[in-house]
Amino acid sequence: MSSTKTSAVIEPVVAHSQNGRSGATAAVAKSTDSYKVFHRVLDWVTEERMQLINISDRINETVRKSGIREGLVHLQSLHTTTALFLNEWQDALIEDVKTFFAGVVASGTYYRHNDPDYSDCERKNADSHMRGMLMGQTLCLQVRNSAVLLGTWQNIILAEFDGPRSRSVAVQVSGV
Repeated sequence: MSSTKTSAVIEPVVAHSQNGRSGATAAVAKSTDSYKVFHRVLDWVTEERMQLINISDRINETVRKSGIREGLVHLQSLHTTTALFLNEWQDALIEDVKTFFAGVVASGTYYRHNDPDYSDCERKNADSHMRGMLMGQTLCLQVRNSAVLLGTWQNIILAEFDGPRSRSVAVQVSGV
């Protein structure tokens, strides 16, 4: 864990429009807190080839343990055949999302990555790579009051596209 002492004073700023009239005034903020960065790698073991896991509680627990009250949490899957995203966690919707992934990237399609004439990959998981690529492996979210800022129905979801396997997500919390 690294820590750097920061001190900032932000003066009021008045925005001016093109016609010269003043606009909104920004809030005055003073901070003498230490800027901190906290790192953890969290692991999950998946049980299905395509599986969605609600990781919100573990991420929030990690944010609380970081001691950071206000800042950002950056999540990064350490795998190309997984993804991270936000969505509602509701059983019927989760099944719909899995059906969507299967329809957008079909597993029965010919892919060079699965062909031994072109690739040394024994897992035949090109569809998993494509799904991960479409969804992305990172999220950056706000931390407020020592918790991840999420909307009413938002949850942080780890998508497994090539399970069952052991999966890791790097978590970096930074702020004051």
